[in-house]
Amino acid sequence: MIMHSSDTMPIATPTLRRAITATLAIVLTMFAVSCASGPKRPPTGTPDPDKFLFDRGTEELDKRHWLVAREYFRELIDTYPQSRHRADAKLGVGDTYLGEGSAESYVLALNEFREFLAFYPTHDRIDYAQFKLGMTHFRQMHGSDRDQTETKEAIREFTIFVQRHQTSKLIEEGKQRLREARDRLSTYEYNVGYHYYRTGWIPGAVDRFKVLLERDPEFTRRDSVYFYLGECFMKASRPAEALPYFDRLLTEFEQSEHLLEAQKRVEAIKAQLADPSNQVKKTSGQ
Repeated sequence: MIMHSSDTMPIATPTLRRAITATLAIVLTMFAVSCASGPKRPPTGTPDPDKFLFDRGTEELDKRHWLVAREYFRELIDTYPQSRHRADAKLGVGDTYLGEGSAESYVLALNEFREFLAFYPTHDRIDYAQFKLGMTHFRQMHGSDRDQTETKEAIREFTIFVQRHQTSKLIEEGKQRLREARDRLSTYEYNVGYHYYRTGWIPGAVDRFKVLLERDPEFTRRDSVYFYLGECFMKASRPAEALPYFDRLLTEFEQSEHLLEAQKRVEAIKAQLADPSNQVKKTSGQ
């Protein structure tokens, strides 16, 4: 059939795209399972068949044999609902999807970890599930110049993890990942502010930089934020408002590409503010 220029395809909305992705993930999973070698059942007479399945699944998981590991875990979950290994097997299923690393498998990993949190709210590995929920979003983060939806989701999940699981063995890694995600989002905000500064829209740059510092006072690159905030106020002929930002840069950072220039600005501003004749000129408007 010949397509005319007036024949246009409808544009999928974000909600529709997510629905299509989730449906595709389920279809692909069903196809993969149908192509696999079938259920991984324990040998007849095995004393602890559920443990056998869990141990085999864990071994395959360690070997990064995602599909085979998932078969063992699924067999345990479906066949032994009272097993003490059932909850751990569900985490194993989530790990196999996370390990596969595709857009579709990430959708399924999120589902497994969220279900674990809902089904086993008092389990001793709930910290692990929460951490992996954050990691699933973390693995999908884009660069600082692209959409930051997954970055924001990672921040949300890691924040919950850090707040609720201070004694977890994963706490330090969780804090590190949270910092990385926050830096990614703050870099996006910084780039916007810097663009405003470069194009001469000083009020826009000041607003963007100030909001960044309020939302993320520990931003790793805040030395640049301090410096360009100071520069913005200097361009606006407001040196008294610029001085605190240059001072903070010098106080908080022993190493920064802006240290030399910031020191020069501080000395010049202090000299300017200390000159009585300069203050008279400003008051008289000369």
